[in-house]
Amino acid sequence: MRSIWAVVFLGLLISNPTFSQDDVIRTESITESTITTNGRTETTLKSPPASAISPTINTSNSDLCTFGVAGAVQTQILGISTGTQFTDENCERLKNSKTLYDMGMKVAAVSLMCQDRRVFNAMMNAGTPCPYDGLIGPEAKAAWEAELAEKSWQEHNQEMLKLGIINEEDLPTVYAAGGVGGLLALLLLL
Repeated sequence: MRSIWAVVFLGLLISNPTFSQDDVIRTESITESTITTNGRTETTLKSPPASAISPTINTSNSDLCTFGVAGAVQTQILGISTGTQFTDENCERLKNSKTLYDMGMKVAAVSLMCQDRRVFNAMMNAGTPCPYDGLIGPEAKAAWEAELAEKSWQEHNQEMLKLGIINEEDLPTVYAAGGVGGLLALLLLL
């Protein structure tokens, strides 16, 4: 019985493809090589240029009448940045006028607002002229009209001087005539 098992075992070994002689993997390799390398290496580094960064100008406080402007320019060689603040005069006028009004100085507040030509014209067109040297109402209107007539007369005289129509020696006479004309206009308004 032992011999039968030995024959069966041997038969299995021979019939198993793992142990067969035909399935053996053989690798034979012969390599001959000659390597010649001629090379040149060039490295180019490309990096972004330095940045010109605009300065931060803080005007976030709502009680300020300023605003900031900043800018920057950058090239491959040179970078420039700058910034500045500007003051809004109309905003200052409004805040100052409101402060004067809150302190009970209503005429001074209106007088300050009248420094804006648009407000001045609106007040005159509404029949409530801006204060003039402490005068209000119709007296202020008459004073403003006399001053405006005098200013236009002076501007007219300066133009006449430029054109050579009148001489500087004639100016006192011209101003006196203008003053008399302004008084007559003021009397006509009363």
